[in-house]
Amino acid sequence: MTDIWAADTSTAEAPAPEEPAPLPPPEVRTEKHSAPRVLAIANQKGGVGKTTTAINLGTALAAIGERVLIVDLDPQGNASTGLGIDRRDRRSSTYDVLVATTAMRDAILPTAVPNLSIAPSTLDLSGFELEMGQSRDRAYRLRNALAPLNTDKPDAVDFSYVLIDCPPSLNLLTVNAMAAANAILVPLQCEFFALEGLSQLIKTVDQVKQTLNPELAIHGIVLTMHDARNNLSNQVVADVRAFMGNKVYDTLIPRNVRVSEAPSFGKPVLVYDLKCVGSEAYLRLATEVIQREKELRAAG
Repeated sequence: MTDIWAADTSTAEAPAPEEPAPLPPPEVRTEKHSAPRVLAIANQKGGVGKTTTAINLGTALAAIGERVLIVDLDPQGNASTGLGIDRRDRRSSTYDVLVATTAMRDAILPTAVPNLSIAPSTLDLSGFELEMGQSRDRAYRLRNALAPLNTDKPDAVDFSYVLIDCPPSLNLLTVNAMAAANAILVPLQCEFFALEGLSQLIKTVDQVKQTLNPELAIHGIVLTMHDARNNLSNQVVADVRAFMGNKVYDTLIPRNVRVSEAPSFGKPVLVYDLKCVGSEAYLRLATEVIQREKELRAAG
C-alpha cells in the first residue's frame, strides 16, 4: 500500500431547546480576497451523518450570509445528489480538480440555496489513489487546488467557508482533506462503537499534524442521530463529553424522519422542512460553529 503520509513537503505548496438560538450576523471582512476557512467533515465510519452535516451546516451558514462551498470528496457523490445536482450536469468534478485537469473554480456549480455552491463528485474519484499514489504532491492536491480559490477570478464570488465532505475511510482522499483543512469537524453517531472510531480518527489527525499540516485542529465533535428516549444514546453522549470535554458541541442532532427524507428530494432539510427539529438543530450548530470561529480568531 502506498505511503500516503510521506509527501515531499519541500516541493509542495504550502434534548433540544424548543426554539433555536438566535443566529449571529456574518462577520464583516475588510480584506477583499481573504482565504476561506476550510473545515473537513470527517469520520472513517460510514453512516454517521457526514454528508447530512455537510449539506445542512452549509445551508445554515449560507442562510446567515456566509458564502459557502461544499467540496464533495466522496466517490458516492451523495452530497452532490442531496443538493439536487444531476449526474448529467457534473461535467467537471473534484476528480478533475485533483488530477489538475480542471481548476477548482471551473468545477463549481451553484445550488438552489443562495450563497451555497458545490464542487461535485463522480465515481472517477474512486481511482484517484491508484492514479496519483506515486505523485510527490499526492497529499497536497486539494490544498493546492483551493489555494487560488478567492484570487483566480477577481469578479467571482469570494467564499468564506469551504466544507469538505470526506469519504468513509482514512484513504488518500481523506488525507488530502486534512492536509487542506484548517480544522476537522467530526460527526459522531450516538452508538456503542462511537468512541472506538473516534480514537482512531484522533490518531490520524495527530499523524497528519506531524507530517503534513501542523496547524490542523479538531474544530468540534457533533453528536448525530441522538434519541433522548434511548438510554444507550444518552450514555454515549455522556461518555463522549467526558472523553473530549469542550470539543463536543452543545447541539445534539436528533434522529428525525424529515432529515432522512430530504436528500431524496435533492434538498437540504432546512429547505425541505425548516420547522422540523432536525432543521432547528442544524441552525443551532451553525451558531456554535460561528462562535467557535470567532474564539479561534481572537485566540490567534
